[in-house]
Amino acid sequence: MPLAQRRVKVLFAAGGTGGHLYPAFAIAERLHQRGDNVAFVGTRDRLEADLVPSAGYRFHAIAAHPLRRRLSLDLARTLWYNGVGIVQSMSVLRRERPDVVVATGGYVCVPLVVAAVLARVLSRRRPVIGLLERDTIIGVSDRVLAPLADEVWTPSTTGVPVRESLLQLPSRADAAAQLGLDATKKTLFAFGASQGARSINDVLIALACGGGIPRDWQLLLLTGDRDFERARDAIGDRAVVKAYLDDPAVAYAVADLVLCRAGASTLAELAALRLPAILVPYPYASEAHQAANAAAVAQTGAAVVIEDSQLAAGLGALLAEITVPQRLAQMRENAPPSRASATAAVVARIDALLSRT
Repeated sequence: MPLAQRRVKVLFAAGGTGGHLYPAFAIAERLHQRGDNVAFVGTRDRLEADLVPSAGYRFHAIAAHPLRRRLSLDLARTLWYNGVGIVQSMSVLRRERPDVVVATGGYVCVPLVVAAVLARVLSRRRPVIGLLERDTIIGVSDRVLAPLADEVWTPSTTGVPVRESLLQLPSRADAAAQLGLDATKKTLFAFGASQGARSINDVLIALACGGGIPRDWQLLLLTGDRDFERARDAIGDRAVVKAYLDDPAVAYAVADLVLCRAGASTLAELAALRLPAILVPYPYASEAHQAANAAAVAQTGAAVVIEDSQLAAGLGALLAEITVPQRLAQMRENAPPSRASATAAVVARIDALLSRT
């Protein structure tokens, strides 16, 4: 049966952070819309265990552990957990019988991709394997997996997929009403990552309580679950504080300036929406890949970078400088062209892989 006339079975491996999951959701949504069969593999104790079922996809939990390169007790733990995960992944592959395995990041990808290679050797059939690398600097897990994949999709080849909901934002008035904000005021939208960032929360609590948010601006702060009650109680009615938003479309709809980490998925969203940003690279990111991501965007003039260690001393002055209307307008104009077709490009690569097998 021609590829266009049958349902393709796609099994995703993604986990640990929203930055790994959200591009997978963007691809999965497009595949589901055309009638393909989609399922996910992840770990039981990370973000994916809640978000994947909430998005309506089948979820299979497996064991996995971050890769370690030094001889230690943790290396033994890595080998054990990933070995168990490979066995579990083989079982998932027998049940799902996917045509394609798509890995979009996180250490949970390692057991599934290795199992997919073994299954292909043992059964002499699919799945084909596609690996989505989102960052400027390729991570440890992806370096290990790249030789095993049929194709590796990078920001320069396909772009980073962005969820459809973020390309069709609600009106500013509706979004402001939903969040409890004033639609007539400029909005600073600040967040750390899917689980929040204590350093970002701390400095914005201090600025909000000390009158450091620029005049005629309002703050929307996503803190993550662990810091929510502390931040909410400290800030009171000086800002809108939320733990998390399943879909940040309403937040982006009211945002005039974004303060955030520099994960590749977040940067793809900012580019698609042409939003100026203050980027605070996560200082402990492997091989400083967030710093590299941030530097690339800063070179375009669409964002400025401040180190995490400089937030307390420098953010107030930086906000005063950037929230001048002319500066914001220039940053928005400097935003690089977005790869709005990134999702379609990845789906096209999946189809091309299948057509050759």
